[in-house]
Amino acid sequence: MLGEPHDLLHEFPEYRDRIIELRHTDGRFARLMIEYNELDAQIRSLEERSLPVADNYMEDLKKVRVTLKDELYDKLRLS
Repeated sequence: MLGEPHDLLHEFPEYRDRIIELRHTDGRFARLMIEYNELDAQIRSLEERSLPVADNYMEDLKKVRVTLKDELYDKLRLS
């Protein structure tokens, strides 16, 4: 679905408390989360505006987003 939110609280509601804790206590996690949220907002904005965007550009953005999400998820699981 276009424009669907992918922020961490939507993606991992079971880790809500851990997300909040790490955001305040782990600088790297907080920076990655900011980068992830900014990228997610950029992708949603492009999808919602229906402006012409090269498919490979959008795919590249989404690949970066999933890589960030994987790294954040690993920190949630393993911290």
